[in-house]
Amino acid sequence: MNKVMSNKKAIIIYVAPAFFLLLALIYIPIIQTGYFGMMKWTGIGVKEFIGFDNYAQLIKDTLFWKSAYHSFLLALFSTISLAGYLFISIILAGKVKGVDLLRKIYLIPMLLASVAIAQLWLKIYNPNNGILNKVLMALGVSDPPSWLADPKLALYAIIIPIIWQYAGFYILIYYAALKNIPEELIEAARIDGAKPWQIALQIKMPLIMNVIKVTIVLAVVGSLKYFDLIYVMTNGGPNGASEVMASYMYSKAFKEFDFGYASAIGFFLLVICLVVTYGIRKLTEADKEIY
Repeated sequence: MNKVMSNKKAIIIYVAPAFFLLLALIYIPIIQTGYFGMMKWTGIGVKEFIGFDNYAQLIKDTLFWKSAYHSFLLALFSTISLAGYLFISIILAGKVKGVDLLRKIYLIPMLLASVAIAQLWLKIYNPNNGILNKVLMALGVSDPPSWLADPKLALYAIIIPIIWQYAGFYILIYYAALKNIPEELIEAARIDGAKPWQIALQIKMPLIMNVIKVTIVLAVVGSLKYFDLIYVMTNGGPNGASEVMASYMYSKAFKEFDFGYASAIGFFLLVICLVVTYGIRKLTEADKEIY
């Protein structure tokens, strides 16, 4: 092994395929997106170089900042929901009967396509025949809301299925991390008289803190670039009430055919994700690793 690692030609041969794949599939498209953001272009035909006009327009675009606010609101709720996923995972990692069945149930939303989930929740939110309004009417609510047609409720109504969709993913990650904690530590804490909530807060959570940090980054960045379910359920409506940055970018590119401006939005979204990721890492870093 040492002989291979000291051979520079061998290192280049092994690294080169992955390097060129990353270059072709990630870095070059990123550079192109930033470059196209400096163009006036319909997606077809000649590009006209306009410098940083698209980026200057983006800074002044109130609709973009409204969509950015919605994206950050989605990221906030997604991050808060991690606490619930962690709580469920701690219960599942304990001695609970039927844990295998429960894990499979939680994974069901993760196995469904976003379009299928969107169609399911469209039926649930249907103002006339939806199960949600039927339940509310049975409980005595005479005029239940039109969930996806009300500008004040549409975004929050969409956040619920998004959180439900990814529950199994995060529960599975936390469950795997918790099961890797040595049982001897838990038993020693029980012998010392620690209560279950003390074991969870003072032993289990610190030991999986690195995993928690990763899930926070995944939840926030995933929320900032989320698109598909929102597009199917509301297409950003009503009147932009559920528009997020990704759907706004799509609208600019494929409805208004302003690919230059859409590219500027995409590049700016990348910058925001990088800055947020760096900020989260700085806020959650510790002086010493637990192990």
